[in-house]
Amino acid sequence: MPRIVLLVTSPRLPAGLLTAAAWDVVRTAVVLAGAESELATAIRSAGGQVRVPDGPAVPALLDAAVAHDTVVWLAGPAGDEALARELGLRLAREPGLAEMELMYGSWDPPGARLLDAVAVLDRLLSPGGDPWKRAQTHQSLAGFLLEECYEAYDAIVASDTDSLREELGDVLLQVVLHARLAEELPEGERWTIDDVAGGLVDKMIRRNPHVFAGAEAGSLEEITANWERIKQAEKARKSVLDGIALSQPALALATQILDRATRANLTAPLPTPESQPTPEQTLGATLLSTVAEAHQAGLNPESALRHTTLTYAKTLPTPTPSS
Repeated sequence: MPRIVLLVTSPRLPAGLLTAAAWDVVRTAVVLAGAESELATAIRSAGGQVRVPDGPAVPALLDAAVAHDTVVWLAGPAGDEALARELGLRLAREPGLAEMELMYGSWDPPGARLLDAVAVLDRLLSPGGDPWKRAQTHQSLAGFLLEECYEAYDAIVASDTDSLREELGDVLLQVVLHARLAEELPEGERWTIDDVAGGLVDKMIRRNPHVFAGAEAGSLEEITANWERIKQAEKARKSVLDGIALSQPALALATQILDRATRANLTAPLPTPESQPTPEQTLGATLLSTVAEAHQAGLNPESALRHTTLTYAKTLPTPTPSS
């Protein structure tokens, strides 16, 4: 019986990257396609025959199947579901015409949609794209990155995984957007999203030798300590406080500085509130003392204040609309 093969491939992989079974069928059978493509060119380069029919696809496929026994349809990027449905209904009404086979010549690997995100941002920031995005800089977008991270944090605190998925998408937007803007930097300064991903991959491999280099895993404490040793060797920091994000909220900043000092066995007397010359400095010393007490008790002052403030906010009465 004549055979019609619907060949579905991933539009995100390089043209010609097909399974052995797919290459076998496209080399030996007549291939039809809805439009010219890089894959059609690759098949022709390998000695195959690819033709774009002038008229409707389904009659052309049925005629080619009768004439050549086997015919392949190169599905478009979206999979050509409408064609498959139309062909399937026709063969269901007339089962003796041909048999239809769905073949996956390639498929999306995990993370393939990240390629779509890169392509979309490239289009938006290229000439003819979105004027607002093209006018941005790393500096003008800095606040948006913080805002999106806070919104993702809120979703985590609320245990709202659906919102977390959406908010992480917004964080990813900022990452890809910054990387695309960096492509416009002067020669010698520019970098790309591949540089970002490559640096991440290299770092994860270096810092996890118990996974990638056959090192002894040990306990979680030993793995963490090994991570810190590798990190210190990479960074060659001059101070134990190097690498702390100074723009983070003040309570979190104080907590991290105290934690770093404790881990490095460094001590220094805290400023006393009563010795401060101004009310603001007195308040700052009082808050730092409170953070130090929380740190010693194993409490997170940032989380504690946030929780208590939000609880208080719920007790505030609803404002009366003004007349």
